[in-house]
Amino acid sequence: MSLRIGHGYDVHQLKEELPLIIGGESIPFSKGILAHSDGDILIHTIIDAMLGSTNLGDIGTLFPNQERWKNASGTSMLEITYKHICDKYPNFQIINIDSTIILQEPKIGQYKTKMKNNIAEILNIDINAISIKGTTTDYLGFVGTGLGIAAEAVCLVEI
Repeated sequence: MSLRIGHGYDVHQLKEELPLIIGGESIPFSKGILAHSDGDILIHTIIDAMLGSTNLGDIGTLFPNQERWKNASGTSMLEITYKHICDKYPNFQIINIDSTIILQEPKIGQYKTKMKNNIAEILNIDINAISIKGTTTDYLGFVGTGLGIAAEAVCLVEI
């Protein structure tokens, strides 16, 4: 068994009248994430971190921009990724996930526990092994002006 760490990063545009789904939670807001799938930026970064930690590619390799993945939910993509990794590494175990959502508005604090529960349930890990932080860019750059959203995650695993 060895410990490995993976990193994930994702950026998307925010557009009017699209759903804002983060961590499997639908968040009421006037803008949502423009993406081929549901654009769940938090889960996308976690998927990339998991795949990176196991050297199994990235989210674009596992879920290419093809019709079959159009509007796919981040939670279903996370389930598929977890199964894919466990098939390759039967002893795969997540030690912890640390993530940051970079968004000027809306504030996400009230949704973080639900997000953690959604992710923990899919990955069969304790909710306390998941950290979700939110930050702004103090109105600087594309995030600060409300044009976009970004997220990062690191995942420590044992295989």
